[in-house]
Amino acid sequence: MPGGLTKAAIVQAALDLLDETGMDGLTVRALASRLGVQAPALYWHVRNKQALLDEMATQIWRGIGDVMAVLPSDLPWREVMATYAMTVRRELLGYRDGAKAFSGTTLTDPDVVRRQEGTLENLVRQGFTLHDATRGLVLIHDFTIGFCVEEQAVVQVTASGDDIYSRRAELIGAEKAPLVVEAGDVLFGDPGVRFAALLDVLLDAVARLQQSRPGGERTG
Repeated sequence: MPGGLTKAAIVQAALDLLDETGMDGLTVRALASRLGVQAPALYWHVRNKQALLDEMATQIWRGIGDVMAVLPSDLPWREVMATYAMTVRRELLGYRDGAKAFSGTTLTDPDVVRRQEGTLENLVRQGFTLHDATRGLVLIHDFTIGFCVEEQAVVQVTASGDDIYSRRAELIGAEKAPLVVEAGDVLFGDPGVRFAALLDVLLDAVARLQQSRPGGERTG
C-alpha cells in the first residue's frame, strides 16, 4: 500500500476532479494521475469507479447529516423536510454534475445512516407513522435529486455557449403554440424560485400523509 495515500485523500481529490471535469472526466486513471500514483494503488481503497462514487456520496451526505443533526428536536416537520431539501440541493449544486454523480449511490458509513434516527424520531413525534414519515422523506429526496439533475444540465448547456433556451420562444413560435411558449417562463425561470414553489406543493402533499393517521397530531 502506497505510504500516505488514504481513503479520505482519495475521496477529496475525486470531489475536486469532479468539480473540474464533470462525470466524463472522473476516471480512475485521471484520479491516480492527480494523486501522483498508478491506478492500481487506488484499488487498495476503492475497488472500482462505482465504489469511488459511493465514498464520494457518503462524504457529501455526511455534511448533510451535520446540518440535520443540529436542528432543534421540536422543529416543525415542514421545516425539517424543507431544510433537508434545501441542504441537499445546495450540496449537490456545489459540484459539477453533483446530482448525476451521486444519484443511485450507496452510503458506505453506517454512522451516516444512523444519524437519520433523530429526524425520524422528530417526524414520528409530530404525528407521522414511521411508514409515512419515510415516504414523505423519499418524496422530497427524489424530487430534489431529479430537480438538480435538470438544473445542472441547463446550466451546462448555457455555459457551453448554446443559446437554445434564450431562443426557445422564437424556435417554437408564439403564434403556433402560445401556451407552450408562455410555459417556458415557468420551466426556465429562476430555478431557486421554482424549486421553492414546487417544494411547497410537495410539502402540502406530505401533510396529507400526516393527517391520515388516526388521532395524529396536526402540527407543522
